[in-house]
Formats: sequence, C-alpha cells, structure tokens
Amino acid sequence: MGARLMPIDLNQLLDPKHTALVMNECQRGVIGERSSLPELAKAARLGMVPRLAVLTAAARRAGATVVHGIAMRRPDGKGANNNARLFGYAARAPVQLTPGTEAVEVMPEIGVDPGDLVTTRLHGLSPFQGTELDSLLRNLGIRTVISAGVSINVAVTNLCFDAANAGYQVVVPKDCVASTPPEYAEAVFEHTLGMIATLVEGQDIVDVWEGR
Repeated sequence: MGARLMPIDLNQLLDPKHTALVMNECQRGVIGERSSLPELAKAARLGMVPRLAVLTAAARRAGATVVHGIAMRRPDGKGANNNARLFGYAARAPVQLTPGTEAVEVMPEIGVDPGDLVTTRLHGLSPFQGTELDSLLRNLGIRTVISAGVSINVAVTNLCFDAANAGYQVVVPKDCVASTPPEYAEAVFEHTLGMIATLVEGQDIVDVWEGR
C-alpha cells in the first residue's frame, strides 16, 4: 500500500537551526573501493556519494548539524552482535572496520569538518540504538533528522524508525541513500518509508537552504 503525503512546508521542516543531517556508514570500509560489500559500494559511488557530498556542503553552509555515524568492530570482536547472519558476515569480512584504520574513515568526497559530529558504535545496526546520538541531538535542539547513507536494505531504514520512535521528524533524500539491488529502494520508499518520513531529492533540500 502506498502512502499519500500531505502538503509540507519544507522551509519550516528543514530550518537549519533544528535540522541534522545524519549519515550512516559513509566510510571507506563500507562504500569505498576496498569494501567487503562491492555491489553496495558500487551503487553508492555511482550516484549517492557525489550527491551526498553536495548536500553535506550545503548543510555546513546553512548551519545545519552534520553527523557521521561510523560502524566499527574491535579486532577481538568484543561487544559486537552475533545474533544475525549480517553480523556473522561482518566478522568474516576481508575488510574489517577496525578503529584507527582507513576502513572507518569517512569517504573523502564527503569529509569531516571541525564542526561536524562523529559518533561511533561497536554493535547493532543503527547510529541511534545504544549510542549518544539522541542525547547530542536533543542538546542541540534538533527536531528534524535527515537520514542518508547506507543502506536502505537495513541500517538507514532502521535509522528512520529509530528517529521516528524518538519523536523526530524524519526526511529521506532518496538520491542520497543506496541499496542493493538499486531498484529495491523504490519499493521501500513506496511501501515503508513513505509512511513515516518526508521523501525528497537532495537538491530539494539544498534549494531550501539556499533560498531558491
């Protein structure tokens, strides 16, 4: 079942004073050239990464909060989940998301500015669950979360639900997320995320912030 969206004032919803762009796992070990998820990485680099770089730069210029959610795994695996197939694959992956390595660095096209926030996690699927992200956003007066990055298959969708459950307005720039296969995202937008989030294009957000 598709979702019908009511008219929304994007200028109010995306006011930089109360908006945060939260990017999930936009790091070299996940979507870089040496990723252990080559199909996802390819899909991300073909379109998502350059568009997300534009959106991130616009967020910084507008004064919106920029957050990088980084997934890590200790070499000994302590604290990591082992209760799903995805976690088992992560434990055996040829590229490990070890703290301090290139694999946990944000993609250079996006980069990390001094004013950005970087949150890390050693467990789970979402930058919200069991991390300090919710507290940081509330302390900053954030009411709208723009959810971007990878992937629509699991983590970005999880992020959207976590943000909605926590009381935030959720916005998804459809061209600033990725999935495998790429066409899978369209079904999720239509039948799932369209019911809990405002779906836009990245340029729509940039246009609001630049007063177009």
